[in-house]
Amino acid sequence: MSQMSFSDFEFAGKRKQTRYERFLAEMDQVVLWSGLLTLIEPYYPKAGGGRKPYPLETMLRIHLLQSWFSLSDPAMEGALYEITPMRQFAHLTLSAPIPEDTMIMNFRHLLEKHKLALAILAVINGYLQEKGLSQRQGTIVDATIIHAPSLTKNEDGKRDPEMHQTKKGNQYFFGVKAHIGADVESGLVHHVHGTAANVADVTHVAQLLHGDGNTVYADAGHTSVEKCEEHENREVIWQLTARRSTYSRLNKRSLFYKAKRKIEYCKAQTRARVEHPFRVIKRQFGYVKVRFRGLMKNTAQLTTLFALSTLWIVRKQLMGMGELRM
Repeated sequence: MSQMSFSDFEFAGKRKQTRYERFLAEMDQVVLWSGLLTLIEPYYPKAGGGRKPYPLETMLRIHLLQSWFSLSDPAMEGALYEITPMRQFAHLTLSAPIPEDTMIMNFRHLLEKHKLALAILAVINGYLQEKGLSQRQGTIVDATIIHAPSLTKNEDGKRDPEMHQTKKGNQYFFGVKAHIGADVESGLVHHVHGTAANVADVTHVAQLLHGDGNTVYADAGHTSVEKCEEHENREVIWQLTARRSTYSRLNKRSLFYKAKRKIEYCKAQTRARVEHPFRVIKRQFGYVKVRFRGLMKNTAQLTTLFALSTLWIVRKQLMGMGELRM
């Protein structure tokens, strides 16, 4: 890290800790830096005859900042100049050069090219499983729609051809659908799959199961999933939410109706855990609209976001386990 500038010294002397500082201080402790750096290092450019690359850890920290705060490449560069906590988190100072937006973009393309987002999710899940925070006793599957710009003000004059429109209730949505598989006990995401918004949830359940558990919880949108060919030889206990129309006509005073309501309530309590990662990426990280064109780029970003959401959800438990910066 370069010598601190006068503005960094002034910021260090303030009395109150900002929201940015609290968030970044917590995430700095829980991110598995050594594991992620070891994963990316073989693909990162080495110093040679050309321009010396920035340290890998600095670029990784910038990439995580970009994901947490939903920033474009130019906006991320500007934030490193303007927001001191972000600059300090990335181990940068104003007395040394700040990475340009093209460098930030190239690092993101490097991760996309080698499909490292999936590997990042696997490394984090393996770490959490070692810590006993992900039990893998079963899977909760669900999906959410992330909006995409429907405007045609671009070079092609068309909407993203890999995104599609779908109707949910009485409202139409255009964008990408994030299908996730989460651990039953903890609600932590272990599989992510991205598709166009019009793809049915039931068609991608097979890609979301981790194989260690034999119980799968899903909402009523996954009705008849057990009849799909890919699940014919799979020993699975399907816990699917019943549609209200299947029992709403029953006598509400009957024992059968009360028993059915109790069963559905228990299913809902378990399924509620899968909603937490959606809340984190949409509300905590502010990811409510895709930033890129194409499913590959957006799926890579979604996978990274869900990987980071698992760390955010269990940060208190990890911080209580002692030293974490490895």
